[in-house]
Amino acid sequence: MSEQLTLPAETRDRAGKGASRALRRDGRVPAVIYGDKKQPLSVHVEEKLLARMLSSGHFMNTIVMVEVGGKPHRTLPKDVQFHPVSSRPAHVDFLRIGEHSQVTVNVPVRFDDDEASPGIKRGGVLNVVRHELELTCDASEIPDEIHISLAGLDIGDSIHISAVTLPKGAKSTIEDRDFTVATIVAPSVMKDEDEEAAAAAAEGEEAEGEDGETEAGDVGEGDKGE
Repeated sequence: MSEQLTLPAETRDRAGKGASRALRRDGRVPAVIYGDKKQPLSVHVEEKLLARMLSSGHFMNTIVMVEVGGKPHRTLPKDVQFHPVSSRPAHVDFLRIGEHSQVTVNVPVRFDDDEASPGIKRGGVLNVVRHELELTCDASEIPDEIHISLAGLDIGDSIHISAVTLPKGAKSTIEDRDFTVATIVAPSVMKDEDEEAAAAAAEGEEAEGEDGETEAGDVGEGDKGE
């Protein structure tokens, strides 16, 4: 389960682009807390602390207690905007949630047991179709990542969502199809060799066919001559 984070914040007295630029020059990042049928609250947070949280890789599926004036707000980060040139965080949206609210999160996928996969041992390549799974779960039980075993999988095998063991209480938001999460494919070298072998076999068959036609043609011409 994702650990809960605490992020101190201060209210914003002024809104607008000019005020936001001034905050960023002071090492602060504008943010808003909204939802739960309450008025949106405009705040700003420390950029360095926010950047450390973002670097964890789990920020977007972690409960963040945003403390404003000593009052904690239970939130889930919903959007982070970055500067197009510097890539510094420019604005954050936080959604207010209850302790056991049902939330939708994107959870990273981790593949295990590659040493127990016959396909990987033969040189196959893991082709990841979905690096994250969009799940609906209890806000207090958000998983850090989803582990999927590759044991026993060979080249040509696929992993579908129906074969993935999800944490208790969690379910995929996509329920209308059994979508593919990953496949094990043949390496390009193996594909090239197979294609070359198939091409050589086809050429051999064509050559045999041409030889047969020529011989038949020669016999026919000889018969005419007689």
